[in-house]
Amino acid sequence: MAETRFALNDGSVAVVIGSGAGGATLANELCQRGKKVVCLEAGPRLSVADYRNDEFFAFQQLTWLDRRIATGNWSVANTAPTMPAYTVKAVGGTTNHWGALAFRMQRHELEARDRYGTLPGVALANWPVKWAELRRYWLRAESRMGVTGTHGIPWLPVTNNYKVVDFGAREVGYRRVANDRHAINSQSRNGRPACMQLGFCGQGCKSSAKWCTLYTEVPQAEETGRFDLRPRCTALRIEHDATGRVNAVLYVDADGNQHLQKAALVAIAANAIETPRLLLHSASSKYPKGLANGSDWVGRSYLKHINASAWGLFEKPVHMNHGVTMGGTIYDEARFDVSRGFVGGYLLQACQVGVPFLAAVIKPDGWGRDFTQYLEQYDHLAGIWMNGEDLPQRDNRVSLHGTDKDANGVPIPVVHVDEHANDIAMRKHFYERAEMVLRAAGARSVMRGTPVSASHNMGTCRMSVRPEDGVTNSFGRSHEIDNLFISDGSVFPTSSAQNPTLTIVALAIRQAEHIVRTFR
Repeated sequence: MAETRFALNDGSVAVVIGSGAGGATLANELCQRGKKVVCLEAGPRLSVADYRNDEFFAFQQLTWLDRRIATGNWSVANTAPTMPAYTVKAVGGTTNHWGALAFRMQRHELEARDRYGTLPGVALANWPVKWAELRRYWLRAESRMGVTGTHGIPWLPVTNNYKVVDFGAREVGYRRVANDRHAINSQSRNGRPACMQLGFCGQGCKSSAKWCTLYTEVPQAEETGRFDLRPRCTALRIEHDATGRVNAVLYVDADGNQHLQKAALVAIAANAIETPRLLLHSASSKYPKGLANGSDWVGRSYLKHINASAWGLFEKPVHMNHGVTMGGTIYDEARFDVSRGFVGGYLLQACQVGVPFLAAVIKPDGWGRDFTQYLEQYDHLAGIWMNGEDLPQRDNRVSLHGTDKDANGVPIPVVHVDEHANDIAMRKHFYERAEMVLRAAGARSVMRGTPVSASHNMGTCRMSVRPEDGVTNSFGRSHEIDNLFISDGSVFPTSSAQNPTLTIVALAIRQAEHIVRTFR
């Protein structure tokens, strides 16, 4: 099929920036409903054949390695201040390397302002979308993504790592322990095969069993003849007309040439670091603080799940790397229970990583016998990952560096995070509980892993009922500019304890319906 190309001066197209979970889903939904879409993707278009089951190679191939600076009191600012946030720069975005956990949020997490009370330094907010409304779209997203355990789709086989974690969890009294809901085919579906249990979900799925927009939403949109995908094209600025409505996107292609694409509307789905960066850099005399930023919320309330890990060393082999990356979850601690010394909750997730990443997680300085024995006996390890609810703080934010710029002349992003006392208390609780689980399962020693920079980036363009409290309405539509949309995890008012991708997809489907109703 011939590639679809729309003219640069075609002002009837929707321009979607980013081709990950939010951007590609939105683009496909719009194309299926008769809309013309130009999708700008900063990274290359790979294929399944380009993936390699090699952690070092895949990290260089997929990761958004453009320079960023981390500041604040979080550990990343000290251990890896220029470390990337584990997002992907390629067609398909971070769905290329996600663990494919597809969870719904809980009711209390959508009502954090009402349920959690007043906390010092925290800008709590309720979601302007009710749980029942989101459930309708979670159901549709689960069907689209082929989530196991829903719509009659069988579960994936349990991993050995999960069996160890499950046993230890039940020994210490946990009861809400289960195999995960994965957006990974447990049987052939939609022309893609069942999972082969290769264990390289984070390096790109060689069998295409894992849901990834590279080979799901993108080709479906292309089949309509209304989708113009432009890989290696980086958005630099969003332009607007005299009335303040956006009308074009300035971008640079792989050869360094700049182009101006006219647009009827613009939807940004560039991840919660790059999305506010683009809005802030698009400041003008009419919008001196950046597009959609009259409330001064663009870039603020940066959320990243509270993470940590624990690794148990066992007498007998576990082979945690056999099977999917994320093998099962303990849900008991995801409840709302302030008696533990913190609000919100966290998941304990049976997790495996390869030797290179393990070395970086368990001890960044990499020295000493306690470190080397874990690497030498890698096949005797079982791992548990923490995914905890991060609290929205106004001054945790993404901003533009005052002097340092990238090769295109755009200021590099500064990601500032000061962890709240609630975060620290939650992580401490996780370490204690994870060690209990692993030792109950028979671990002879346990090593606590260092927190890493987040791959779950959220919150920097949060949705709100009142314009002064956020950036967009419940449909991701800018309060200030009626044809400017945000289509990624940036719109999350709170983070929840659950992985965000299912909700990003659900919101993108809902947003597409709103756009079609609104823009005739």
